[in-house]
Amino acid sequence: MGVMTIDGRKVEFTDEPNILTVIRKADIDIPTLCYHSELSVYGACRLCTVENDKGKTFASCSEPPRDGMVIYTNTPRLMKYRKLILELLLAAHCRDCTTCIKSGECQLQSLAHRMGVMDVRFENTKELQPIDDSSPAIVRDPNKCILCGDCVRMCDNVQAVNAIDFAYRGTKALVTPAFDKKIAETDCVNCGQCRVVCPTGAISIKTNMDVIWDLLADKDTKVIAQIAPAVRVAVGDQFGLPRGENVMGKLVNVLHRMGFDEVFDTSYGADLTVIEESEELLNRLESGEKLPLFTSCCPAWVRYCENRYPEFAENLSTCRSPQQMFGAVVREYYKDPEKNLGKRVVSVSIMPCTAKKAEILRPESSTNGKQDIDYVLTTTELVSMIRKSGIRFENLEIEASDMPFGIGSGAGVIFGVTGGVTEAVLRRLRKGHNRVDMDNIKFSGVRGEKGLKEVEFDYNGRTIRAAIVSGLRNADALLKRIKAGEVHYDFVEVMACYRGCVMGGGQPVPAGPRTKSARMKGLYDSDVNTQIKKSNENPLVQTLYDGLLKGKEHKLLHRNFEAAKNE
Repeated sequence: MGVMTIDGRKVEFTDEPNILTVIRKADIDIPTLCYHSELSVYGACRLCTVENDKGKTFASCSEPPRDGMVIYTNTPRLMKYRKLILELLLAAHCRDCTTCIKSGECQLQSLAHRMGVMDVRFENTKELQPIDDSSPAIVRDPNKCILCGDCVRMCDNVQAVNAIDFAYRGTKALVTPAFDKKIAETDCVNCGQCRVVCPTGAISIKTNMDVIWDLLADKDTKVIAQIAPAVRVAVGDQFGLPRGENVMGKLVNVLHRMGFDEVFDTSYGADLTVIEESEELLNRLESGEKLPLFTSCCPAWVRYCENRYPEFAENLSTCRSPQQMFGAVVREYYKDPEKNLGKRVVSVSIMPCTAKKAEILRPESSTNGKQDIDYVLTTTELVSMIRKSGIRFENLEIEASDMPFGIGSGAGVIFGVTGGVTEAVLRRLRKGHNRVDMDNIKFSGVRGEKGLKEVEFDYNGRTIRAAIVSGLRNADALLKRIKAGEVHYDFVEVMACYRGCVMGGGQPVPAGPRTKSARMKGLYDSDVNTQIKKSNENPLVQTLYDGLLKGKEHKLLHRNFEAAKNE
């Protein structure tokens, strides 16, 4: 342990990695545009520059703390320096702030107000760059990029995708895919994590809000929605409610008021996934083929596997994701004229994930040549639509999801956190409802924020080894070890986004450590308050298997690889 003097006050530190962390520990909100604790230190923006007692200035994010240091964070010299940095950034930045999708949420805009930048003295001589909207998930606007490098480091350090990087030098520097390709022409997996860390509007979600508004106003169209588990714990704090609070009931209410005809719970689709994936695991264990079984509910991970490790593509589960299973079932259900009332049926899913926008376009996500899900709205888009509607979300009463797809089990709800799929499968394989057994699963190592977790469990006398990984760089490291024969697993759950869907690329940002933990806790609390703990004991799911699904299980619940081959 050491002691630093910050602005005249003694501050203790222990294992803090840099001076910036110690300064924030002292409750001083020093500005940054390029620092994220989970990314490598880059020191690009220099806004966190501080001064020592000898007058030396340096970036606090890249300097380790030392005992006895004397640091000043807000001298007149530093204030002037930060203001000049912001003015220079704004000089080379698109000035369409009032119409920018990040207006009011832009960190550059916020810091400019905070530092009192009322005028930009310098001319913008930067060449206008074309907007890249080739991706179904994100939009790149290089004219709003401030070269902070956050997206580059996220794509490399955390996701190991390397779809974008710096190109050229000096005033011509750009963040771009190699050889000026469109982002859709790269190995981008559409995870949206670059958008999560982007402080400006340089990377944003490709939105479907306008077309949804038009559909909701069309009296000849029946618009149905499904809401993913992670969405319900990420909306409330945008309207002044506690972080991580489960607002599913309010979401159902607001969607009905906005014009959605039916609102369902994707946890129901997750229950279907658990049942089918559990059976697939048992079949593969019996045959000994194509092990380990990799989960396939994360489309960004599926694309990553196909791009980087095609030799493991056959190990991916043939099960559709909960979104796609639900979409296929709902499409089949509304084929009945009594159900669709002679109207066109449009299926909308509300997801925490930008990659879901790409998943619905994959050929194997169609049934009988028909796309199962028509549109995907991310949580962030939904928040914007609620605000636009003027409905006071925080004051709404709760409503139940519509039947017959309105009830999901607790196992389906926890799909939104890393380890949730594995825990749900373990519950499915465990006989009975012994509370001790359920607690043993809970404390087996499936929960927690670690990027890689390993679990062993007994199934009828056989030890089954499972791995749980979140963040594609962690997945990359694990796949290399599996490929080299260093480790052996029977089941591997992979989520592209670190901590799982609660931190998906479509979730509201910024989200600090307390928000991340609150979202995870919110889903686990929802599980506690759900009477049905096991997916196979959801009575509505059992009814579906006995009725609409009978004889159509593979067609509706598994990926249509033949369609993909014929594409």
